[in-house]
Amino acid sequence: MTRSPAPGQRSLLVRLAPALLGALLGMLALGPALGPGFTLRYDMVFVPDPPIFRDISGFPRAVPSDLVVALLSYPIPAMVVQKLILLGIFLLAAAGAAALVPSGRTPARLVAAAFYAWNLYLAQRLLLGQWALLLGYAGLPWAVRAAAQGGVRRFTISLIPAAVGGFQAMLVTLLAVIPVAARRAERWRAVATTGAVAAVLSLPWLVPALLSDAATDPAGVDAFAPRADGPFGTVGSLLSLGGIWNAEAGVPGQGFWASATVRLLVSAVAIWGFARLLRHDRHDRHGRDRHDRDRDRDGHDGHDGHDGHDHGGRCDRQERRERRDPALAGLAVAAVLGLAIACLGAFAPEVLKSLIGWWPGFGPLRDGQVYLAPLALAQALGLASFARGRIGLAAVAVPVLVLPTLAIGALGRLATADYPAEWRQVQRIVNADPAPGALVSLPWRAHRVFRWTGGRVILDPATKLFARRVVWDDTLVVESRERGPIRVTAEDPLARRVGALLAGPGPAGAGLAGAGVRYVLIGDGNENEFLRKLPDATPIFRGERLLLLRL
Repeated sequence: MTRSPAPGQRSLLVRLAPALLGALLGMLALGPALGPGFTLRYDMVFVPDPPIFRDISGFPRAVPSDLVVALLSYPIPAMVVQKLILLGIFLLAAAGAAALVPSGRTPARLVAAAFYAWNLYLAQRLLLGQWALLLGYAGLPWAVRAAAQGGVRRFTISLIPAAVGGFQAMLVTLLAVIPVAARRAERWRAVATTGAVAAVLSLPWLVPALLSDAATDPAGVDAFAPRADGPFGTVGSLLSLGGIWNAEAGVPGQGFWASATVRLLVSAVAIWGFARLLRHDRHDRHGRDRHDRDRDRDGHDGHDGHDGHDHGGRCDRQERRERRDPALAGLAVAAVLGLAIACLGAFAPEVLKSLIGWWPGFGPLRDGQVYLAPLALAQALGLASFARGRIGLAAVAVPVLVLPTLAIGALGRLATADYPAEWRQVQRIVNADPAPGALVSLPWRAHRVFRWTGGRVILDPATKLFARRVVWDDTLVVESRERGPIRVTAEDPLARRVGALLAGPGPAGAGLAGAGVRYVLIGDGNENEFLRKLPDATPIFRGERLLLLRL
């Protein structure tokens, strides 16, 4: 006869259940990505032995996430660091969503955990390789909870995932926590504290961004606008937490009528559930307020003196405001704002272009779909509100059943590969050279397809391999069904200068050297095309698919 767990052990298992569920969902979603090697897909590029100090060019998108990865990769292999981060996103997201549900409602906590760790928003951003943004997404529930409860130390700790993720992760988090802080009793003090803590934690990317002379092309509004990735149009896609601009980030089969209909229905039920939570919170608050007014009237009948009565009224108003649930009310505001920002690029692009033309700081609003994260959290809480008893426990499987093709690495779209030895050799040669000078990576395009990655499109790995500045073509070309090819101009001024030299007539070696370039790395076996432009360059290393030149 087996012995049942002791009460203390059972309580511990209940508390850990959402985190364990998140880890299980992470293993199911990542699948082959947890095997030996690096998971490389679009922006998700981890490299062996990443340099701790790098000269960052253009807008600091990978600050400070790359630094944290490099520090963690010093004692631990970088491929292990990547897997721990990816699994940690699922675990942190699930546990955070559950933490916003009352502790006594275990089925509801598990449903919230399952939905927040398994939905189309997370799936599409994962397939686009935006792991740093997903760190902020995973930490969002914790930040909302801390902003509602107050306390500088608690809030600072809750913002660490977003701070590591960088600018986009922090902006998405701020969209939620500022409305939450504004719903607290001491609203102005809470908002000021929230902003101050976020500003300090944002300094690693905020200072380089302000000092950078990177340009923001308004054409990016059309390139990054949300799109319909199902039969219900752009709004239907956004309400289902999809609508990402890159069609290659879609989950297999997500556009089918059946799957899209079920996702939209589940989202509608979840939004209805969240609205019920808000209504119940309002009714409960009004009931408490009526009770307080009756108690005050009965209790203060015998009191004299205007000052005492006024003081008591102020205290009662303060108390009633403190009883409100700032997490729910603030999250509702954030979800509506996030949906509005997402719709802006799709339905009012000229407004956003004008804002970016007036001040480039509005550039992060171009990819508006990222701001659906608060809506995803609101839907998780709304769906959890229906979970009761054993039926509620069965509802934990709903998110997986609604989006089954995220499993096993999105049916193989997430897989591993290892860098050929020649990449590591070139890395050692360049990083061992103390002489200053940048490295230009060719062919002149941002994303590559290599045989050794299984044909998956990835960001040029050279951008993260070397301690010196790497100049690469950060121009983005997006194919749009409605508008055709959309070209978003490179942000880095040096990249624009180098691109002009490479495209111009005659040799480019002298011009590149004058621009501060010391090395040129040619990949993909296309060296003959570029050697004519660099006749005076000295070959330093020649491998099967890589050629390193020194000017």
